[in-house]
Amino acid sequence: MIKTIDITNRKHAEDVLNIQIPSYKVEAEIIGSYDIPPLKDTVHTLQNCEETFIGYYEDEELCGALSFKADDAEIDIHRLIVHPKHFRKGIAQLLLNFIESNFKAEIMKVATGSKNTPAVNFYKKNGFQLIKEVSVNEQLSLAFFEKKL
Repeated sequence: MIKTIDITNRKHAEDVLNIQIPSYKVEAEIIGSYDIPPLKDTVHTLQNCEETFIGYYEDEELCGALSFKADDAEIDIHRLIVHPKHFRKGIAQLLLNFIESNFKAEIMKVATGSKNTPAVNFYKKNGFQLIKEVSVNEQLSLAFFEKKL
């Protein structure tokens, strides 16, 4: 089941963080850099990020989440996370499909680590086009994607 998460609720923010940290640790291992902002988030920073969160739940357990900011023109995905014990179950796909079906905009944007091959392939498979790559430092570069809706 997919539902909106009230991230201002401390318990909900803790639940998201308990998925976000293990999820981004996997990405950090893939890209070879642990210097990524989501690994530095706290309950407080999540509660104040001004993003809209949706979550995928199995038996009241939060298994994955997607956060975004949106207006009439664009949906900007800030995080798409799945707890590693729930990888390969299609949860990321369900969350992305939910956003596309329930929020109207002209374009959807997302960024991920350039070396994060599973994420890059996921976005390409879903019709996103690589717009640019930006080098953050020697170990880290980001790939920016867009999809016209």
